[in-house]
Amino acid sequence: MKALIFVTAFLFSGITVSATETKLMVRAKARDAKFIGSSLGGAYIIIRNKLDQQILAEGKTTGSTGNTDLIMKDPKMRESSITDAQTACFLAKIDIDEPTLVSIEVISPYTHRQAQAKVSTELWLIPGRDILGDGIILEIPGFIIDILKPRTHQYISLKAIKDNPFQIQADVVMMCGCVIDKGGVWNSEEIEVKGILKKDGKHIKDIKMSLTSTKLFEGDLLINTVGNYELIVYAYNERTGNTGVDKVNYVIYE
Repeated sequence: MKALIFVTAFLFSGITVSATETKLMVRAKARDAKFIGSSLGGAYIIIRNKLDQQILAEGKTTGSTGNTDLIMKDPKMRESSITDAQTACFLAKIDIDEPTLVSIEVISPYTHRQAQAKVSTELWLIPGRDILGDGIILEIPGFIIDILKPRTHQYISLKAIKDNPFQIQADVVMMCGCVIDKGGVWNSEEIEVKGILKKDGKHIKDIKMSLTSTKLFEGDLLINTVGNYELIVYAYNERTGNTGVDKVNYVIYE
């Protein structure tokens, strides 16, 4: 009976608790490059209540990589924006009834598992106080590297390559998909790309790789023995600290 009286009194007291929609703009930006958007499959965003880990919003960034001049070339002031209406983002709409500490997790690039990085941050959301404009920008370090030659688990006849240079190839781009080229905005001459060759688990040699066309790096090596080989290709930019790696295993048979 007392409980019924309390509920009735509460309902007629005029006191109501209602959640307020609060907007939060989240973007993923490649280190030393542009934003991660639809052309690369997007970055995956997860926003959680820090207290109980409940997912409040999740989804992928969509839109363009942004304006190159605005992001990479124009001088920046304190109030400067580096996004425009087309720049990739994830807009979360979260219902909260009190200030809420949230964690934001970004996994990117979504469709390139070998290059994925996860970054996160935390902030307070205030009911009805939207965070828009450039929003919260999380930086994704690295390079996306895809080894094209040799192919994963490829079987190669020793007769076909013995005493002849064996070509290796790798496609290297920024984490937003932006291309690397000689003298370009992302200059290949600033980036070291090398192959590390292992046979039956033991290091054999390092292979220098050079740009032969836009974002394509190549190198040559001689292989004269059968075995199980592993090729590791890495990219490294000393100025930015960016690194990236891809690996393949292949077999040389008699």
